[in-house]
Amino acid sequence: MIIVLNGYPGVGKLTIGRALAQTLQGRLLDIHTVYNVAFALTEFKSPAFRDAVERVESIAHELILKRPAGEPIVLTTVLAGQSDWGDAEWNKMVALATDRPPFCVVHVHCDLAENERRIQSPERDIKHKPRDPDMARRNQTEAKPLYGLDAQHLLQLDVTKQTPQDAADQIARWAVRQQD
Repeated sequence: MIIVLNGYPGVGKLTIGRALAQTLQGRLLDIHTVYNVAFALTEFKSPAFRDAVERVESIAHELILKRPAGEPIVLTTVLAGQSDWGDAEWNKMVALATDRPPFCVVHVHCDLAENERRIQSPERDIKHKPRDPDMARRNQTEAKPLYGLDAQHLLQLDVTKQTPQDAADQIARWAVRQQD
């Protein structure tokens, strides 16, 4: 199965994703693992940046398809609104999931105060993640719909008061039921 954790920066996708992959004995591919090559060696949003991201994603997706069929794959992303880039990224995930059903989409949310607290965490620097609380405020007040609203298997999850492990356990129970 493919489980996509989609949500705005600072809601806890990576931390939950780590716990979820461990709980399900699966693999985690965090969006920053893919993007960090492009962040390190190109200018953000340049044609070279997009090319680098697409090339790294292509390698990652090939490797995912070589993993054992029963091994869950957890992906994290931030895809919202509508754009040609977002549509292309989402369509790649959907295509990948066609070969590894079911395709489970989890929209990860938390309240503004918690989002502001989380986004400012110094640990976010390690993955070159944004730490601006104004970004959290903008995302919460001007929120564009997350991709995947039309997914057959969709879980809307507010993690404001949940530990990462509690959220992972809830997602795992839900995702396993989607296989039936």
